[in-house]
Amino acid sequence: MSQTKMKPRVAFFDFTGCEGDQLQIINLEEKLLKLVEIVDIVSFREATSAHSDDYQIAFVEGSISRDHDAERLEEIRSNADTLVALGSCATIGGINAVRNSQDFDTVQKRAYGDDADRIDSWEDAKPAAEVVEVEYEIPGCPIDKDEFLRVVTDLVQGREPSLPKYPVCLECKLNENTCAFLREDICLGPVTRGGCDAVCVSEGTRCWGCRGLIDNPNENAAFDVLEEHGLSVEEVTEFYNMYFGWQQTAEVEQ
Repeated sequence: MSQTKMKPRVAFFDFTGCEGDQLQIINLEEKLLKLVEIVDIVSFREATSAHSDDYQIAFVEGSISRDHDAERLEEIRSNADTLVALGSCATIGGINAVRNSQDFDTVQKRAYGDDADRIDSWEDAKPAAEVVEVEYEIPGCPIDKDEFLRVVTDLVQGREPSLPKYPVCLECKLNENTCAFLREDICLGPVTRGGCDAVCVSEGTRCWGCRGLIDNPNENAAFDVLEEHGLSVEEVTEFYNMYFGWQQTAEVEQ
């Protein structure tokens, strides 16, 4: 058996999203050679016109927002031995889920104008795991390309991929960043899953929460701190809903 045939066959698929996570994979540049050494890419619309439904690992980007999406995702799931959700939209609903807390008809009208009634969409944008079983997730908006490569390497070598359990704040301290709050800014680093190397705060801005909530976050304390820095309850809620909307809804339902 040739070396190529021994490599796991992988495919990439996109749903409701900007496809920025797939662009991050292309942005691996010279490290792409390391990727193709360990996997056989059989479907990747951003990079090749080739397509095959014969694959072992499927990477799915984007939130699921209509019946057609769900049907297509279920077909992908049935073909794949392993399904990996890629990026914020696929893992936590992402920016698309901002609409979930708003009046659906108003959102449709604002987005599509007079064509709103012709758009077939769910009221809620959902992460992939709400529709099918997902083995692994790679969070971020966009994903960290090196973290992606580590996860793929773990899968190929039979190791269990894992995500950091600590908040972004830890990485800020390791990078010797001035805390955003000390810069009189606001930040979701205390309740957001690390693993991004605190890239946004390191560049002088804030953590927006794109990697999702850490396990067992102290959200009440985070709310209090944000209010102490001048945000109203409504503003804090809007800040949270930018990325945490779906996770908060799921916690309430549980």
